[in-house]
Amino acid sequence: MEQAKEVIVIGGGLAGSEAAYYLANCGIKTTLVEMKPKKFTPAHESENLGELVCSNSLKSNDYYSNACGLLKEEMRRIGSLVIEAADATCVPAGAALAVDREKFSAYITDKIKNHPNVTVVAEEITALPSTDKQYVIVATGPLTSDALSADIQKTFGKDLHFYDASAPIVSAESIDTSCAFTGDRYGKGTGDYINCPMNKEEYYAFVEELLRAEKAHLHAFEKGEIFEGCMPIEVMASRGKDTLRYGTLKPVGLFDEDGKRPYAVLQLRKENENGTAYNLVGFQTNLKFPEQKRVFSMIPALKNAEFLRYGVMHRNTYIDSPNVLNRDFSVKNNQRLFFAGQITGVEGYVESAASGLLAAIAVADRILEREPFILDEQTVCGALQTYIATPNKDFQPMNANFGILAPLSTRIKDKKERYKTLALRALDAVDTALKKQ
Repeated sequence: MEQAKEVIVIGGGLAGSEAAYYLANCGIKTTLVEMKPKKFTPAHESENLGELVCSNSLKSNDYYSNACGLLKEEMRRIGSLVIEAADATCVPAGAALAVDREKFSAYITDKIKNHPNVTVVAEEITALPSTDKQYVIVATGPLTSDALSADIQKTFGKDLHFYDASAPIVSAESIDTSCAFTGDRYGKGTGDYINCPMNKEEYYAFVEELLRAEKAHLHAFEKGEIFEGCMPIEVMASRGKDTLRYGTLKPVGLFDEDGKRPYAVLQLRKENENGTAYNLVGFQTNLKFPEQKRVFSMIPALKNAEFLRYGVMHRNTYIDSPNVLNRDFSVKNNQRLFFAGQITGVEGYVESAASGLLAAIAVADRILEREPFILDEQTVCGALQTYIATPNKDFQPMNANFGILAPLSTRIKDKKERYKTLALRALDAVDTALKKQ
């Protein structure tokens, strides 16, 4: 196979724009194919590239106390167009980085369309292009068109998902273990689960608040499709006050340290190998984020829980990345085909842009035959790369959080100090990697 020198990027969202601009700045001829304005998804309105379809906030800008803030600072240092655009078009929003969304997308569009190494083509791609003579980065987002989705599914089979239904994740150290016990149902296994019991009064109070809690808005194109595949915990509860006690929260086969069976039990399962994060088993939900914290914290063992990721349910086309992708976002059986953005299983504006940047760097490393740019799990960028490539039988999209970073060698109890130490270590790792380029 002859050496490829050019790149096609499919999708002009945050990930695709980030990828195209980085490659162009490396002197690599890049074609960015975006189906707008010829065709729009149900969520898009603007003809510009880098359109923000939901919130205008890119979350916290504080990199000492927030993992998404740290991710943004890592990207700033690497040379991110999306973060440059956000900094240039920001609006007052306290500690958050919020933008004027029209100016933000106009900034990105102007930078890309006026770059001599980028050609923007308005066209819908309905099948994965050949990689015989070029590299391809697919960054078509959570609303990938039906035709291209069908071709991706034909290529990867069951490893393509069409909706995202994930349960919340909490940090291990925030779980009140004095109100919990470890063990598997019927004593099977190696005691990997943390069991969070509730007595009768606690259970019915929990169910009552669960039914009263405010739900997140679903777009018209999302309704029905999602819930066919995964029932939200609050919908199950609405079928009867004891439904959860005979389903997700059933206590059968579980006994506390006194040998008693609780009235109801929530099980927590390890989310990562380090055991720093735990998943609320069976708690897929469509509640608003503040409501999730309020209601789920009623469970005694979770009264002080730190939520690393909230549960979400929405239309989200994404591949089962651990089965399909390498850590650098390339396809395992095709080193010239890359995926980037939410379609890879990263969750959020900034995370999507980061994956586009990292995929582009990997492509540039190959084309320019330079030393690979590698970030490990000490960084948020590297931790997200590791997450999408690590085998996981229940792979779900992940956002930036401190729980996915490699733990510190020395335990620091104070959360503020621990996060700052993690941030300083991450930025030092990024700076060190950049010096090797």
